[in-house]
Amino acid sequence: MYKVSNFTDNDDVRIIDGLGPFSVVEYLRDLSVTPATAEAAFFCNKMNVRKRQVICDLSKANITLQAGAMQWMLGNVNATTGVKGVGDLFGKALRGSVTGESAIKPEYTGDGILVLEPTYKHLILLDIAEWNGSVVLDDGLFLACDSKLKHKAVMRSNFSSAVAGGEGLFNLGIVGNSGAICLESDVPKEELVTIELSDDVIKIDGNYAIAWSGSLNFTVERSGKSLIGSAASGEGLVNVYRGTGKVMMAPVRNGPI
Repeated sequence: MYKVSNFTDNDDVRIIDGLGPFSVVEYLRDLSVTPATAEAAFFCNKMNVRKRQVICDLSKANITLQAGAMQWMLGNVNATTGVKGVGDLFGKALRGSVTGESAIKPEYTGDGILVLEPTYKHLILLDIAEWNGSVVLDDGLFLACDSKLKHKAVMRSNFSSAVAGGEGLFNLGIVGNSGAICLESDVPKEELVTIELSDDVIKIDGNYAIAWSGSLNFTVERSGKSLIGSAASGEGLVNVYRGTGKVMMAPVRNGPI
């Protein structure tokens, strides 16, 4: 038996989201400051720059993590590599080499509590069932998921996307009938735009899409029908998502696109 005090019951900590085994907590103020850092901490708080953590309840589901994400665990918690044999190890190593994700993602089982490293990024929870059982993630967003969900490398529909689309040739895809996924995003949930396509198309100038349904056909194409038309529009190449499914987009995303 165990009892945790001054964590989620602290008046400077609040639970801001929850799905399946995951709860997301946010620290309302950074009290571990010095006179030299107090001013920055004050304005960070005003601008929603706050530390956040994920708490995983293993009694609800086994958890697969991005390597190095665990901070502490309590109670009956067992860590494994999640590797089920030589073939599985080779497949995971190959998938990691092409998607840029860690090759081995540890799996945690039991019925205790697992707490992840704090981050200033925003923690987004997705339900795979709401993505018709398949979601493809932009590079570097995956943090954790229900271990019953399967991972795979998803290849773009055309090779030019690796060179001209601002991204790699492969992305991490997650597949399953049900289960929760946790993402680390530079953009908060309140600024994410979700588009649902029904045999339609969306074209995006830059890699603003952070997640999209595995059922969508993703290519990189010229914005116009001709090279001259693309040059005249000033857009050039765009990322194109075509078919039936969902696209989650961060239109105010900073950084290289």
